[in-house]
Amino acid sequence: MSLGGAGRTGIALTERQRIAWLRLIRSDNVGPATFRDLINHFGTAETALAMLPELSRRGGSTRAIRIATESEAERELETARRFGATFVGIGEPDYPPALRQIDGAPPLLAVKGNLKAGLKPAIGIVGSRNASISGAKFAAMMARDTGRAGYTIISGLARGIDTSAHQASLETGTIAAMAGGLDQPYPPENIGLLKEIWDGTGLAISEMPFGWEPRARDFPRRNRLIAGVALGVVVIEAASRSGSLITARLAGDFGRLVFAVPGSPLDPRCHGTNGLLKDGAIVTTEAADILEALAPLSKIDLFSPVQAREPTQDEEKPLMPPPDDAERSRIVDALGPTPVEVDDIIRHTELPASSVYLVLLELDIAGRLHRHPGGLVSIAALD
Repeated sequence: MSLGGAGRTGIALTERQRIAWLRLIRSDNVGPATFRDLINHFGTAETALAMLPELSRRGGSTRAIRIATESEAERELETARRFGATFVGIGEPDYPPALRQIDGAPPLLAVKGNLKAGLKPAIGIVGSRNASISGAKFAAMMARDTGRAGYTIISGLARGIDTSAHQASLETGTIAAMAGGLDQPYPPENIGLLKEIWDGTGLAISEMPFGWEPRARDFPRRNRLIAGVALGVVVIEAASRSGSLITARLAGDFGRLVFAVPGSPLDPRCHGTNGLLKDGAIVTTEAADILEALAPLSKIDLFSPVQAREPTQDEEKPLMPPPDDAERSRIVDALGPTPVEVDDIIRHTELPASSVYLVLLELDIAGRLHRHPGGLVSIAALD
């Protein structure tokens, strides 16, 4: 079966740009969404880095912002090289195409293994760590059948359902999304499986620095990678409060399809999946259910315009002057603890969108802006 979207396009970063991008994303108060806004406003990561102290000051911070140094970035790149890994930027040919379409996509991914695995349309398979025998068998069957149909299987390298999905798709291609650095796999008993993945046809990906040990709050970021890379997510055995349901919710937010395998109402491991079915997830009892639903999506050209692409010299435009103090005060006063849409701020203040976005960027760099799902923002109190 030939699936669409499996090609290579984009513009490779120079080594200097890659160092600047890594410095920027590793600096204080710069997450993926902030990184994108900085590049969109200032054009290049180098210019954005130079402006961080001024942005932080204008945003109201009284503390010096920590900016990752060039030597720190070079050391991390060298660590990756020694580990057999590399960093792929969002605008580069080897960046997973579906992932680049989501809001807040990681500007840089650490990757190790077969990069082609990240370019094929993918299906996420997630579920209980404490999987039943039948649940693990069903996950393996779904992974094998959809893998043979041309899809890469992405999961989170956890025990149970994740492990079964990875093992069953080792030959056809699987992606392990990791919560910590590539050199900090979790759980330890899956280190052998991870090596099989990246030594074979599969790929390991992470947005975290090398040496970063995964913490509880890092796993939702890993779930975000799974939901962003996949065209659809299959949930097999998930309790009412589980990370798999976070992955399913994120998949829905990204416009992906959510599949759920029905289970016994008496089994707590199935309460979450049965709840997904009540909320409209696609009933899944065989691979054909997944393949038929994803067929139209797999023909879509996934290579949409790239976010956070650095301009060429011919494209560079002069920066607009920042808003004056009165305009800045109007924007800050329009914000409160309740999340609001940026468009509402623009309408309320009657100021140019560029001025509003710049002041929000200042507040963000100063650590005074909270970002919420759906692009909503609110202001944090001063220390």
